[in-house]
Amino acid sequence: MIFETVRNMLAKQLEMSPDLIAADTRILEDLGADSLDVVELVMTIEEYYNIIITNENAAELTTVGKLVDFIEEHIGK
Repeated sequence: MIFETVRNMLAKQLEMSPDLIAADTRILEDLGADSLDVVELVMTIEEYYNIIITNENAAELTTVGKLVDFIEEHIGK
């Protein structure tokens, strides 16, 4: 469920098909996201899931799968 939501957020923001995004997809290298895209994505996810993603955390969340795992670990905390 979280994966599909994150994949759709990324696809909408980067104007691409969700089918091109997998768990091992690298956000910067594979999707061509830039730093502004990452900031917008982090803000969207923070608001949607009511969590906080620090700059240090964001730097480590290099793939869609890592991002999904982070969200799963922090929901409801």
